[in-house]
Amino acid sequence: MAVLKLMWVLTMTEQTSKRDPSLWEVAKSVLAAFLGVQSRKNYERDFTHGKPWQYIVIGLVGVAIFIAIVITVVRIVLSSAGV
Repeated sequence: MAVLKLMWVLTMTEQTSKRDPSLWEVAKSVLAAFLGVQSRKNYERDFTHGKPWQYIVIGLVGVAIFIAIVITVVRIVLSSAGV
């Protein structure tokens, strides 16, 4: 019984590692790359099964959100300082 369970787990792991990453997995990978904490397993998955355009689009959206947050924070700080 334990052998069958182990074989099932290995098969499921192999199947999930061969599929393309979902949009949520791509977003998590891009965020991890922004922060510099990407795991080796996800890094290899991204470069073997991911589509480059997904990472480019999510990366550009992430950069746009980051820039919007920085601009908003600077405006709030400047307005509260009376400048």
